[in-house]
Amino acid sequence: MKNLIAASVLSADFSRLGEEIAALGAADLLHLDLMDGHYVPNLSFGYPIIECIARLTDKPLDAHLMVTNPDFYIEGLAELGVKYFSFHQETVYHPHRVIQKLKTLGVKAGLALNPGTPLSSIMALLGDLDYVLLMSVNPGFSYQSFIPSILDKIRQLSDLRAKHNPELLIQVDGGITDKNAAEVRAAGANILVSASYIFSSKNYTKAINTLKGL
Repeated sequence: MKNLIAASVLSADFSRLGEEIAALGAADLLHLDLMDGHYVPNLSFGYPIIECIARLTDKPLDAHLMVTNPDFYIEGLAELGVKYFSFHQETVYHPHRVIQKLKTLGVKAGLALNPGTPLSSIMALLGDLDYVLLMSVNPGFSYQSFIPSILDKIRQLSDLRAKHNPELLIQVDGGITDKNAAEVRAAGANILVSASYIFSSKNYTKAINTLKGL
């Protein structure tokens, strides 16, 4: 299975965004945290910033929708070149319909689970998903500490993947550092999202390669 690093640009210095994006050459994906101040108590950025990021990179864009109406964003983000789109299923009435809409547009469909949301809540959808995003912190803010119990959740999802959807990718987001990346990968994660660990380092390439285990 793939072993990828998604650099979350939420922690970038937006006053020098071009330089920041250029320094992320070792990253596999650029992770976009979209927050609306409703589903989570924070605001991030929208289409104008994403359009700028898309012009600055040829890396796949990975959007995590922490918003109350993620289906409103599908076409707009697809037009901007977003390739991965994850949303929290409790924010929509018909998650299966959203998943099918994403697939029709050629966008990888993912469901995001908060630390307290059980895996049982997505069993009916597991076979239709391209990936599951397991939050290892409560969503909304950077610089939070990794919740250790998420390791068991990753292992459980990895077991379910083997039985129900072998191609499923497991993405983990929140508090990923050099101290826990190896454990997260060993538990079964394929995509590690990192924000503050990468952007607070002096050498982004070295930090990303460390997360990859290189």
